[in-house]
Amino acid sequence: MAKVAFIGLGVMGYPMAGHLKTKGGHDVTVYNRTAEKAEAWVKEYGGERASTPVVAAEGCDFVFTCVGNDDDLLSVTLSPDGAFKGMKDGAVFIDNTTASAHVARANGFSFLDAPVSGGQVGAENGALTVMVGGDADAFERAKPVIDCYAKTVGLMGETGAGQLTKMVNQICIAGLVQGLSEAIHFAGKADLDIEKVIGVISKGAAQSWQMENRWKTMAEGTFDFGFAVDWMRKDLSICLEEARSNGASLPVTAMVDQFYSEVQAMGSRRWDTSSLIARLEKTGE
Repeated sequence: MAKVAFIGLGVMGYPMAGHLKTKGGHDVTVYNRTAEKAEAWVKEYGGERASTPVVAAEGCDFVFTCVGNDDDLLSVTLSPDGAFKGMKDGAVFIDNTTASAHVARANGFSFLDAPVSGGQVGAENGALTVMVGGDADAFERAKPVIDCYAKTVGLMGETGAGQLTKMVNQICIAGLVQGLSEAIHFAGKADLDIEKVIGVISKGAAQSWQMENRWKTMAEGTFDFGFAVDWMRKDLSICLEEARSNGASLPVTAMVDQFYSEVQAMGSRRWDTSSLIARLEKTGE
């Protein structure tokens, strides 16, 4: 059993921290900017609640963060009451936030950047994919703890490689969801039986996780499955910024990012990412 801190109890962090307690049996202290959320977590899982990130991190073997963006990450780590000031020698810091790679590279502190994929359902089921960048020795120490909320955990390279791999993941998803949206929209306009169509093509080269898990709700116009449009736009902006830095060309990603901005303009910022089809249904009326 390890002494663990978990900072950030949003829709992902709340169940992830819970798995550290229930599956791993670890001694978990949590911090959340909204104290009521931390109090609810302690009531549900046990453990302790800290008043600040630095207090949460004190004496811990592993310190996890899962917050909203770069600014949030810098606030909970490098501010006067940030976690880095409380970490003991030999501790490992694991950041599950999807943030820009330069934050992971530039902080001067040896830690694992470990963004996740799998959405709210994956977090609740302890079946996330975790893409890690950092020192191999630190990774081997942390992996058994990360396994508490993960289906797959991989070391992708040095610090920053985890964030870059998550960008690749989001680039793939953006194109897949747009393609699936157009396909379902087209099938509807062609008066095809969408269930029969998906039943056939999902067994061939067109198959994807998005198709298997989202085609039905997309066709029904239901978009309440966790990973919101606002979050996807944040992630895609990180991808596009990194592409400008490294010279990569991402024309489809840039286009889909603009399509998501149109979904936001429809007043649907909290719909999940499969809501790209709603833009097609609106424009195709």
